Amino acid sequence: MVVKTETRRMEFDEKWGKDYHSIVLCWQRNWDRIILFFDYLPEILKVIYAFHAIESVQMSLRKITKNRSSFPSDETLLKLFYLALQNISKKWIMFIWDWKAVLNRFTIQFDDRMPWQ
Repeated sequence: MVVKTETRRMEFDEKWGKDYHSIVLCWQRNWDRIILFFDYLPEILKVIYAFHAIESVQMSLRKITKNRSSFPSDETLLKLFYLALQNISKKWIMFIWDWKAVLNRFTIQFDDRMPWQ
């Protein structure tokens, strides 16, 4: 999987490197950290993606501001975000589909870090 990923990244670099030079440079600089995610089993990746908190919060805040074209002041926007974050944080409890399979995969991949050990 890692070799295929590296090949695909190089194809992207060749095709889009001129148009998206900063992205290509960012990926090249951080490739050692990025590639680690491709070693995870699919069940673990699902959990990582589902709980990506920053994207979740950003998407929720965008939904709130999407239909409003302007705000009277920056303070108004900050107050709206504050109230929204109060509601968003209440919804952070999420059900994980097929938890037993996911837990088994966590045990396989991170056996030394499991809390019951």
